[in-house]
Amino acid sequence: MRIVDLRSDTVTSPTADMRRAMAVAEVGDDVYGEDPTVNALEELAASMVGKEAAVFLPSGTMANQAAVLTHTARGDEIIVEHDAHIYWYEAGGLALLAGVQVWPLAGRRGVLDPQAVTAAVRPANIHFPRTSLVCLENTHNRAGGAVWPLDRWDAVTAAVHAAGCAVHLDGARIFNAAVALGVPAARTAAGCDSVMFCLSKGLGAPVGSILAGPREWVQRARRARKVLGGAMRQAGVIAAAGLIALRDMVDRLAEDHEHARRLAAALADLPGIAVRPEEVDTNMVMLETGPAAAGFCSALAARGVKAGFMDAHRVRLVTHKDVSREDVDYAAAAIAAVARESRSA
Repeated sequence: MRIVDLRSDTVTSPTADMRRAMAVAEVGDDVYGEDPTVNALEELAASMVGKEAAVFLPSGTMANQAAVLTHTARGDEIIVEHDAHIYWYEAGGLALLAGVQVWPLAGRRGVLDPQAVTAAVRPANIHFPRTSLVCLENTHNRAGGAVWPLDRWDAVTAAVHAAGCAVHLDGARIFNAAVALGVPAARTAAGCDSVMFCLSKGLGAPVGSILAGPREWVQRARRARKVLGGAMRQAGVIAAAGLIALRDMVDRLAEDHEHARRLAAALADLPGIAVRPEEVDTNMVMLETGPAAAGFCSALAARGVKAGFMDAHRVRLVTHKDVSREDVDYAAAAIAAVARESRSA
């Protein structure tokens, strides 16, 4: 039986070029700053997102947590969009590690209103926590890979800075956003004080994320990485795959976006589920299934299509480099069959 894995773009296998680069990578001790492959990756990554410096970490979650640790003090408050990954899916690390409390604001498809952000920043008062950081997400995972419009991005980051706070961008899929907007990734990171992005999602590397920002700030973030246990030794072996990801895998993201749009169009008129093709900005398609998302995913798995459920009512489908046009068509047929069976049950 054919297997099409649409659970996430984290399930990809490294390319042959990545495997070769990993096998011959020049390495050194990165804790001493002596791994030339890691250094090359950090330099390239920083330049691509328009920042002075960058640090290589094992995961996006660790990079986000290191950013919050570096930007804040214990007892601070940070502002996030209420469906943000850093709030939903990082195991309570904001409270456990940084000791901050969170003010979640409702956005529209993950995008915040600048006036709402300004209103949420606490005034100076001994009764209140200090608002020190606003964390934004682009593309936005729980909003189905939604992309921030550039004018709204500029307005919100300007409002945050005017209020005296820093901006951290959870840009796990920043290159998807850049490709969708037709701009360099540095443009989508403009206005933020720090940015995280993953090498192991749509770019296809087996492991690793980048945290970038001003040089002095990144040096402090290296200490946070050490505290979190993320300082690695001969990490050039995995950084080599990250270099290939940045050099060769960005432009092809447009193919994943095309496949997602094709999938959404094929599912748009099915009975029993709701799909909004006009909201497919990047490589994610969200299905509204009613209160049966887990069962819907189980039925799909029996037909060889792996999907993930976001909550009791929604199923997420993610296209990536290991999903072909033929895979998309196969998945669409399987989903249609399950939708018909669910409706007749």
